[in-house]
Amino acid sequence: MWRRADSLNSNELFLFLFLSVYFETYGCQMNVNDTEIAWSILQKKGYERTAQLSEADVVLLVTCSIREKAEQTIWNRLKQLTAMKNKRMKTPSPMKIGVLGCMAERLKTELLEREKLVDVLAGPDAYRDLPRLLAVAEGGQQASNVLLSLEETYADVMPVQLAPQGHSAFVSIMRGCDNMCSYCIVPFTRGRERSRPIGSILEEVRILSDQGVKEVTLLGQNVNSYRDTSEEQFCSSDPTRLSRGFQTVYKPKQGGLRFSDLLERASRVNPHMRIRFTSPHPKDFPDEVLELIAERENICKQIHLPAQSGSSQVLKAMRRGYTREAYLDLVRNIKEMIPGVSLSSDFISGFCGETEDDHQQTLSLIRQVGYNVGFLFAYSMRKKTQAFHRLQDDVPAEVKRRRLEECISVFRQEALRVNAALIGSSQLVLVEGESKRSAEELCGRTDGNMRVVFPKEEPAGGSSEAIAAGDYVRVKILSASSQSLRGRALGLSSLRGSADQEPV
Repeated sequence: MWRRADSLNSNELFLFLFLSVYFETYGCQMNVNDTEIAWSILQKKGYERTAQLSEADVVLLVTCSIREKAEQTIWNRLKQLTAMKNKRMKTPSPMKIGVLGCMAERLKTELLEREKLVDVLAGPDAYRDLPRLLAVAEGGQQASNVLLSLEETYADVMPVQLAPQGHSAFVSIMRGCDNMCSYCIVPFTRGRERSRPIGSILEEVRILSDQGVKEVTLLGQNVNSYRDTSEEQFCSSDPTRLSRGFQTVYKPKQGGLRFSDLLERASRVNPHMRIRFTSPHPKDFPDEVLELIAERENICKQIHLPAQSGSSQVLKAMRRGYTREAYLDLVRNIKEMIPGVSLSSDFISGFCGETEDDHQQTLSLIRQVGYNVGFLFAYSMRKKTQAFHRLQDDVPAEVKRRRLEECISVFRQEALRVNAALIGSSQLVLVEGESKRSAEELCGRTDGNMRVVFPKEEPAGGSSEAIAAGDYVRVKILSASSQSLRGRALGLSSLRGSADQEPV
């Protein structure tokens, strides 16, 4: 497992280097992308990746701090790994443990000192420093770099896809967040917004297209606030345009290529490759973005529109920059400009000061909008946030749980209604592979990001072509639940025919 580390530079004092690294990734899709970036950096330094924990010289946890439960999961896992580490202490292949990402930045002191669980800490902007940090740890010292950057976007690092045979990929376009919502820890763990130069993004999309990827999701903490000012000629005096009726806590940003520019260029790389994006903020949907989504067949007609609450009073306490009425106006505008659009959302139950009436307003918003996918959580107070310093976490835990359960119940009812409306229609599905529940079935995603399951049997119409992962196939929807659709394959298709979704 050991090899001479000729690739270390003169500032890295150790002659040997761990070569076998094992990753565990927790939290959002940005963390999956961070894992791919970290692995790309380590791979170039001679490391090998193992899928077997027992074979690893280095175990790296890519962590999330968005909620207390996520952090507790990591603490429990660290105790398990430390027990393994102690058993291997006197063997020829001792093990080092590293914590990467948001939790490394937020809890650096606790992670280094609490029971000496961690050898290496690397914050979201310090992955380039991982080889040096691991070399220091080999000498028996704890090593840490959690400095946040105003420039780091890893624009020159091509992520190594952890599932290289997959037909979907994620491309990070910006990092950090400036919104400063009162409940959110992201600005403190990932820093200020900075956007990756558009040229490097398009190059990565082209490479993925050449590799056969059929769907790319553009990633960012506030993905649609993208603004590339890396080249002087792109800088103008025009302020960033927001959704009508929305505000921000920061001064209007001027100049640069905006999200609509990136989305337009990315969609032209390969007209047969789907383009998605997540996670956006509702304030950053000016009409030009919506017009582009409606116009381009390969930009998915699915928008994640995090509401967080249906109460204007709670939204104000959250510092979201909009009212319930402004949010609903945006929903109406989106539905008018993009017929058949699918909407998903995030909601937080039991935020500071939330009353029963506020909760009922959230339930009514869920019913009024009609989402087909949702991410719902009980509020978890985070240190450093404005809520921690200025508000009281005054909703009892049992009330939070009850309100969350009610939100989930209403969400599922409405999702079932929305999905049932698709029964009898023909949907274009990008096949992901076999269904997890049966080897006799295939599954994939619609343009609206709904999961569809259908039998492997020969497509209707007598086509002899076998359907495989990565194919576009038209599927007639026969039944629906709140979480998925079921149907039968009509035959292979392409994005060029994606506009036709009439009953068959």
